[in-house]
Amino acid sequence: MNQLVTGKFICKKRREKNLTQEQLAEKLGVSNKTISKWETGKCMPDYGVVKPLCEELDITVAELMDGEEAEEKSVRAYDDELVMDLLRRTQELEKQKKLLFGFLLIVMGIALQALSHTFGGSAVKDFFAGLLLGVSIAEMLIGVYVLGRSIAGR
Repeated sequence: MNQLVTGKFICKKRREKNLTQEQLAEKLGVSNKTISKWETGKCMPDYGVVKPLCEELDITVAELMDGEEAEEKSVRAYDDELVMDLLRRTQELEKQKKLLFGFLLIVMGIALQALSHTFGGSAVKDFFAGLLLGVSIAEMLIGVYVLGRSIAGR
């Protein structure tokens, strides 16, 4: 599955339907910028929008993923439900990966903070202790940010 090919296919089918990006976006409940991102290959449609998008463009999910119309005599080894299930699972795994990454950043930040408390006693050691403390706080804040965005679904 090539995002750029799929995006060009979405654009082609939208134009065949004489729809603007804004009109298609309105029908799908997304922004026209989202449609633009799909069409330029910057991202793929979310799992929850794939079926309505295919219905609006009169294509199958397999055609959307392939980025081309199926030939009449072509045989597909998969159906729309299998493709939708695969998309859903892939997007769930991506979300879990982001959650895990955010959690890992927070844990590493806590570990660095604990390590920073072991330094001290001289000016150089105090400098490194302060540096580690600052890095640990920054790392934990980034972890909280990543977790928050992941939970919010972005």
